[in-house]
Amino acid sequence: MNTTPETTKKNTVFNVPNTLSLIRVLLVPAFVATLIFMRKIPIWGIVAPTLIYIITALTDALDGHIARKYNLITQFGKFIDPLADKFMVIASQFAIMAWLIMTAKDDSDAILALIFVWVVLIILFRELAVTGLRLAVGGKVDVAASIFGKMKTVSQMVGTVVMLVEPLTPFFKDNHILSYVVLAVMTFTTIFSFFEYLKAYLPHIDFSK
Repeated sequence: MNTTPETTKKNTVFNVPNTLSLIRVLLVPAFVATLIFMRKIPIWGIVAPTLIYIITALTDALDGHIARKYNLITQFGKFIDPLADKFMVIASQFAIMAWLIMTAKDDSDAILALIFVWVVLIILFRELAVTGLRLAVGGKVDVAASIFGKMKTVSQMVGTVVMLVEPLTPFFKDNHILSYVVLAVMTFTTIFSFFEYLKAYLPHIDFSK
């Protein structure tokens, strides 16, 4: 079958969604670097990494939407998009964990950092477990993101931004109420989304092999 210029354009590796995914991969180290190395700079040490993270999160929201709307789905896109997502989630959470530990000034800050360590471990376990479930079914079934899966992603993005800007707020910077609220939501949605994936994939796993 002859390939039209339009089809060739749609199937190119460097279409808009794939380019956004690649940009996301490049922005993650920029976020980590600014968060860690600019931490002692007043205001901009928080504003700069927060802006980078928001842009990174926007690429995550846009690439899939554009790919589906304009039929720009490619094999490379199916590979790079989830890879970029995992890279963004894991790297950003570990960066914030390190940032919380390095910027802790009192017991309240230290307790928040300790709790965040456990939340990161839960998130990491969930990501690895879901990836393991997908490998276990050998591609026989592909489970679309559930409402809890989408809420998990949104809660992590919003929670990250809230925790970053909380030190700039006059009241919440000392008691960390905002951070504890978003951490609770992140933990809840992470755990429930895992059990939904487990319920969906478990019937398709052959335990006899």
